[in-house]
Amino acid sequence: MRKRGALVIAHGSSKSEWVAMVDDAVERVDVEMPVAVGFLEMVEGRAIPDAIRSLEAQGVEEIVAVPLFVSSGSAHIAEIARMLGVEPPWPVEVDVTPIEFDARVRFCRPMDDHPFIARILTERARELSADPQDEWVLLVGHGNETPVLRKEWERAMDRLAVQIQREAGFAGVSGATFHPDNLRGRAEDLARKYRLLVVPLFLSEGYFTRKVIPSRLEGIPYVYSGRTYLPHPLVSEWITSTVREALEEQPVM
Repeated sequence: MRKRGALVIAHGSSKSEWVAMVDDAVERVDVEMPVAVGFLEMVEGRAIPDAIRSLEAQGVEEIVAVPLFVSSGSAHIAEIARMLGVEPPWPVEVDVTPIEFDARVRFCRPMDDHPFIARILTERARELSADPQDEWVLLVGHGNETPVLRKEWERAMDRLAVQIQREAGFAGVSGATFHPDNLRGRAEDLARKYRLLVVPLFLSEGYFTRKVIPSRLEGIPYVYSGRTYLPHPLVSEWITSTVREALEEQPVM
């Protein structure tokens, strides 16, 4: 049997605390194999090829690649797939150079509407809640203008909404995005009828959660903490579960 390893792929940031938060989550992953983190950009010396080399140096011949991204609707997913030499899940044109390496790859889905993610978001919404029956939760994600990727964003958000609604009993749960830009319009309509709770669909806090969401909602009554997926222990559990489930599938040839 080929020796296996896990490659967790994150976007990257110039902020050291962002990188440290990702590293901390990956360190808590519970799998019996080498695990490495590779960043798409902005983290010197820790790019995806660096992570692959570190795994192959440990004898890894089969890599379970886990994109630490909120949605399959991210254009970065196709980029990462092409870099790893696997077929992207959606027909999106990308301009990247495949990485040269020997290990075989199992490419996993991003977070999307996984039950662990729904649990994180339900917890974030409950932190803002006073009386769920009179409240509406608005999930806010980046989104994408490309039709096939927009559909993936909307599909995952709709399924997350169903899970949160079923678990917490809010008056309603729905989604909005920056691309297409429908956040303010949807928030205005909901805030006229309900106490509006706004929950971001972002891996970690940053420019979009601290600046963009508040600026788009200026003048609208809403409740918001800006808390994101990280830090939360269920992110580590999601990575663990994703790796284990990938290994239960048919072996790659």
